Amino acid sequence: MTITIVNPRKSLNVMILLVTGFCLLLVSCSNGESTTKTHTNQEITYDSLLAEALEADEYGMHQYVMAFLKKGPNRSLDSVRAMELQMAHLENIGRMADNGDLVLAGPFLDTGDLRGIYIFDVKTIEEAEALTKTDPAIQAGSLIMELKPWYGSAALMELNQRHKRVTKTHF
Repeated sequence: MTITIVNPRKSLNVMILLVTGFCLLLVSCSNGESTTKTHTNQEITYDSLLAEALEADEYGMHQYVMAFLKKGPNRSLDSVRAMELQMAHLENIGRMADNGDLVLAGPFLDTGDLRGIYIFDVKTIEEAEALTKTDPAIQAGSLIMELKPWYGSAALMELNQRHKRVTKTHF
């Protein structure tokens, strides 16, 4: 039986060299994109150019401001004025979306005090507040807004373009 005595310091140095070499090999083979697998074993390739265009952080996330639209104090409008106000509200939503300020908007489908949400592509509450003041329903007191900073997927930035592709009837 032969017993080999290994110098632990020399073994550690060899291990460090091997690991370092392997890491350098991985880095040198990379082209700026990386591939990962999902829980269903699908390969997903990280797109650094898309991430940069959408201003995504390293987690694919982006800072927004979310607005909760609530019933305002002035809700007693006749049906004609209410419809005019609703159409002006929807036109304003379209304008903000076309300008790139509004990422998402939509009503809640119940009759509670919380009527809908907006997600703005802005960094501050003050910027979102300035945008909400352009809404005719806010100006008329039919709606009020509560604004909150929100952290969500940067991919939301592509939502408006995709929505246009699936919309058959426009307001």
